Amino acid sequence: MEDFMLRGLMGGVGVALVTGPVGCFIVWRKMAYFGNSMAHTALLGVAIGFAFGIDLRLGILISCMSLTIILVLLQSRKTLSTDTLLGILAHMALAVGFIAVSLMETFRVDLMGYLFGDILAIGTLDLWWIYLGGAAALGVLAWLWRGLLALTVNEELASAEGVPTFAVKLVFMLLIAFIIAVAMKLIGILLIISMLIIPPAAARRFSKTPEQMAALAALAGIVSVGAGLWASLEWNAPAGACIVVAASALFLFSYAWEMIAGRG
Repeated sequence: MEDFMLRGLMGGVGVALVTGPVGCFIVWRKMAYFGNSMAHTALLGVAIGFAFGIDLRLGILISCMSLTIILVLLQSRKTLSTDTLLGILAHMALAVGFIAVSLMETFRVDLMGYLFGDILAIGTLDLWWIYLGGAAALGVLAWLWRGLLALTVNEELASAEGVPTFAVKLVFMLLIAFIIAVAMKLIGILLIISMLIIPPAAARRFSKTPEQMAALAALAGIVSVGAGLWASLEWNAPAGACIVVAASALFLFSYAWEMIAGRG
């Protein structure tokens, strides 16, 4: 196997190991739109990175986490629904990002590169980013697991049992922002959001416990990465798009399997 393919596979596996378990809570808590909102906010982060001469990942992390904190604070007031707040904040951040980029005469951002990424261009340093960042993310998720699970089942009951619901929600949403910020520059918005949503949705139909679903979601992500990279090599197609199609095929298979099993 060529070195670039091996690094792409290792990077994709590292991302899948993290996005599978984290994505389960996104599916359970119906937060898919939150991931897309973080992606919209990324352009502002890119502008911040170039404006202050800092690493783009840090700029994206600052913008995503800032939006997350604002969202959680506004949610606590309960004056507007979460999807409405997300729509307002995400489009505001996207608009501000476009304005900031347009004012930088010497700066031209490759939007297609950030949208689709290039998993086959992952280098050794990028692998360190993925695996060290992923290990930190999984550690935080393991620490949050019981409280977040109780919060997902019944927020009022979890609060009565002493779970710090506001802190748990804030840390979990910051965790999602962190994952997107670290991985997006490497593999693109399309792939990272898809990996957070599609493999967990596919695994849901074969799982009996939350822990089982988390493991199966990670496995589904790994299979999607392997199948997508094989298809990319076989047909000379974009690797990121092939991985998304492979993950979607797994989801459709799980959906068809449930329908057949239900009839049987």
